[in-house]
Amino acid sequence: MKYKITHITKYAYSEAVPVCQNVVHLAPRALPYQMCDDFQLLIHPDPYSISHRKDYFGNNVSFFSIDQPHTGLSVTATSQVSVLATPAIPPASTPAWETISLALKSDQSPALLDAYQYVFQSQGVKLFPKLIDYAEASFTKGRPILEAVIDLTARIHKEFRYDPRATNVNTQIDEVYAQKHGVCQDFAHFQIGCLRILGLAARYVSGYLRTIPPPGKPRLVGADASHAWLSVYCGEKAGWIDVDPTNNVPASTDHITVAWGRDYYDVCPIQGTIVGGGEHRMTVSVDVAPEEPATPAAK
Repeated sequence: MKYKITHITKYAYSEAVPVCQNVVHLAPRALPYQMCDDFQLLIHPDPYSISHRKDYFGNNVSFFSIDQPHTGLSVTATSQVSVLATPAIPPASTPAWETISLALKSDQSPALLDAYQYVFQSQGVKLFPKLIDYAEASFTKGRPILEAVIDLTARIHKEFRYDPRATNVNTQIDEVYAQKHGVCQDFAHFQIGCLRILGLAARYVSGYLRTIPPPGKPRLVGADASHAWLSVYCGEKAGWIDVDPTNNVPASTDHITVAWGRDYYDVCPIQGTIVGGGEHRMTVSVDVAPEEPATPAAK
């Protein structure tokens, strides 16, 4: 599947900002099943410095600074991405979850050492005791890890209600658990917490989701949004497998991966520091547009 993604972020300030510095995670990752064919970053006002590199997790990150007074900032990221289907892993064929948990603590292989960093609590995923009881309802003794993960994903989807007014970017998972309301970021963080408290490795994935309009309705340009899900380490053979608790589905060709880390704070699309500015307002517009496959040339 091929996509053209346009992500526009605008800030309006009540007072002039003389200087700002920003960090951007907006360029999709290159993966075995995903190719970023083109990426363009347009910033207004023009930055006096901009640089690009890979961060600790291998994500594409850009840094830019503006040193002229401005009352607004616009950041437009345009990507062209190809996403391939990945082979389905039979859940029952994956190892027992306890086997994975034990291996993460004892095996010194590079893959497991890399996964082990995603076992611990982090700024956005602070563990609390009630997570154990919730997680163990799915992770019964000897159950294959992917089978248990799928069950946990379904339970979160069923028992938690999507409500964009219920939380903000700083809401912790104990509050999400108490109110059973939230958004994709909250559900991903909560499921990650359930897995980590059992000694399993789970990472937060930031990206986009193709949305399909209701029958008979046009696709609304700019009405999409950033999305979040999680990836779980399921053993040497299965590797990392992505699941989406907001929609109760495995990640598919509808999911476009931008970045991953321990939680949202590692992969925030745009974050930075400004001097002055007074009150400010942010608006975001995201468009995930499927592109028609190329038509073969006539013979």
